[in-house]
Amino acid sequence: MKQHPVTAARLTESELDQIRTLIENRSAILLDASRERFFSTRVREHLEEKGLASGSELLTRVRGSSIEYEALLERLLTQETSFFRYPAVFEALEKKILPEVQERKFWENPRTLRIWSAGCSTGEEPYSIAITVQDALKFAEAWEIEILATDVSRRALRHAERGHYSKRSLQEVSLRQVETYFTSTKHGFQVAPRIRRMISFAQMNLVEPVYVGKIDCIFCMNVLMYFSEEHRLAILRRFYDALEPGGYFLLGHSETLSNVPMKFEPIVLGDCRLYRKPGAVEARRAPALVEGAQ
Repeated sequence: MKQHPVTAARLTESELDQIRTLIENRSAILLDASRERFFSTRVREHLEEKGLASGSELLTRVRGSSIEYEALLERLLTQETSFFRYPAVFEALEKKILPEVQERKFWENPRTLRIWSAGCSTGEEPYSIAITVQDALKFAEAWEIEILATDVSRRALRHAERGHYSKRSLQEVSLRQVETYFTSTKHGFQVAPRIRRMISFAQMNLVEPVYVGKIDCIFCMNVLMYFSEEHRLAILRRFYDALEPGGYFLLGHSETLSNVPMKFEPIVLGDCRLYRKPGAVEARRAPALVEGAQ
């Protein structure tokens, strides 16, 4: 009986450390001890898929080929994602963030709305944002809308740009939204062209400073955990600088902005915590606001 490749492969602690260091040096992505089990499992899966006998063989490949390096990185960064994954976040976008933007920019010409999905993976998040904007923004056709969707993974971006998803992927999308914003295909559903046109996809590693212009709202869900404290602070500084005064920043449920020098104003809205950049001229506010509190 043929031996399974994963049991035949040799992977030592030293090789794992070298792979971890290589990734951190090239991409500033830190796969620390808190993700040790996940990291070693994914590396072993990669060895199995590639038919390699050892971690040393893998190191030789990824050092000699950017394609091989990106393939390994994509396996290590693969995250579960879905449409409207955090319903409370999209409710906050619909009921608080977009109405504020609409009020603040109503008399501007042109009226612009720019939202950044930083770490967009296979596209479910930016498409969910676009659908929410179409549903919530009055006279959306009178606005210049751009959703910037960035990710370090080329493969994930290719999937996102195609905009094709299985029926299972759309479980959290309402029937009305499916009928309005998707077309049925032989193998699933295709995002409608008017939604796809709202989104600009681009490869980006967040540690590399890139000018993105002014942004009204930034989604960065479950991404900052992959960086060291130093890099996290640098990324947060760029996010803060990119936000319009009064703009909003959104993190994953398990993430917070504690002990950072940026003067974000935390706002609790139901099950969602938002972070707002103060307006250009605002009096000092309390450390946190709870919407609907007496």
